Amino acid sequence: DTSTMRLLTHNFLISNVKGTEKGYPLKIEADDVVEEPSPVNPAFIWKILPKLDWTVVRSASLSIADKVDPPLDALPEERPRPPGDYPDELPNDEVEVDPVLKLVHRILMDVHVINGNLICPDTSRVFSIKDGIPNMVLHDDEL
Repeated sequence: DTSTMRLLTHNFLISNVKGTEKGYPLKIEADDVVEEPSPVNPAFIWKILPKLDWTVVRSASLSIADKVDPPLDALPEERPRPPGDYPDELPNDEVEVDPVLKLVHRILMDVHVINGNLICPDTSRVFSIKDGIPNMVLHDDEL
């Protein structure tokens, strides 16, 4: 289901509760996680990697690593760098994809948090995830 929360989505979510000084990154407490394998798109992964907070991607993947089968391998400490001559468009069926890039794709695109919580690191405010949708709506007193 493409409408569920991926770790790619998590990387961009922030708590905007009034008075929050550091609402990022949100801690993941996952109750239900599913993996839905999809074709690797190397060009997309190379383009999105510079926009991501790599430390947060690594931490998030470690927090749910044991929730999928097989468990997620740890990502390298350093963000992967594309080869200098990497074309913008690649025919996916003709390219041998680097194993680290496959792992990054699996973590960002194929792993979905179905039920659980996101926790603000500053206020400990809990944002629920139900049926794959994080509820980031604030209460009136939090605006």
